[in-house]
Amino acid sequence: MPLSDSAIRALKPRKTAYKATDEKGLYLLVKPTGGRTTFPSVPI
Repeated sequence: MPLSDSAIRALKPRKTAYKATDEKGLYLLVKPTGGRTTFPSVPI
């Protein structure tokens, strides 16, 4: 699923942090406080 604006707004906080990913290697960390941070998925 692409991380479009509407898809990101639809993500709700949970008790623990979780990741929402898109098909191009970007992921969004959704924190229990409702904060959101994006990270690239980079293989090491």
